[in-house]
Amino acid sequence: MQVTSEVVVHAIKESVGTFEGKPFSSTTFHCEVDLKENGAGRSLGRVTRPFKLGDAKEFDKWAHLGAALPCKATATFDMDAAKEDGVKLTLVAIRPLSMVVPDAGKKAA
Repeated sequence: MQVTSEVVVHAIKESVGTFEGKPFSSTTFHCEVDLKENGAGRSLGRVTRPFKLGDAKEFDKWAHLGAALPCKATATFDMDAAKEDGVKLTLVAIRPLSMVVPDAGKKAA
């Protein structure tokens, strides 16, 4: 099943090269997510999580936005059941919306 969500992209990384003789090419989007509490303790705030999409050419579509990061984007994910109660999200498309304007007085949700 596919779901679309508004996300905040904090960073984008291009990876190109070879490893053990095999070529690789990818783009990783670091998107903001809530930090979930677990059995090891409490948590506050938000973190980024990496999502790979396409090859290194995807980076070129976003390179002009470097100074505008973080920025809002519309992301489409494939959502699949994972072990136990987990869900696996795979990024299948992403499109920038606008620049995020930091608000120093705003508290984390």
